[in-house]
Amino acid sequence: MTDFHLAQFNIGRFKYPEDHPDIAEFLALLDPVNALADQATGFVWRYTSEGSNNAMAARPYPDDPRMNVNLSVCRSREELWDFVYRSGHLDALRRRQEWFDGLGEIFQVLWWVPAGQLPTLGEAMERLALLRANGPTPQAFTFRTPFEPEPVH
Repeated sequence: MTDFHLAQFNIGRFKYPEDHPDIAEFLALLDPVNALADQATGFVWRYTSEGSNNAMAARPYPDDPRMNVNLSVCRSREELWDFVYRSGHLDALRRRQEWFDGLGEIFQVLWWVPAGQLPTLGEAMERLALLRANGPTPQAFTFRTPFEPEPVH
């Protein structure tokens, strides 16, 4: 067992308000895709809004009510990659442009957390800001430019 797990945070801005018919299909996919995540090899945890099975009620960007977030933890980069790009999740991911605006900037960040520690939305937003400001570092990186966990001394 490793001493670290991989945290993942991504954001997306809906093209339309949540009650718009063009968002309905995305909303219908939430429970099935979240069930895939919950059952995925290496899955540890995913953020859910209070009283919900998803993160839709979270509004960490109060000035942008159409901004949605996803925060999760997996045991390893490989297991997260397999879920994102080699499972039924990929079908929904391929349709992202139907539901979400292009942000024109980095929208996903990865970082290592000590096993058993769960990241907060505030921490996730800070990691995304760090990646945007500095590019990939051991504290905030991407699938394309990964880092291994740094041992604690």
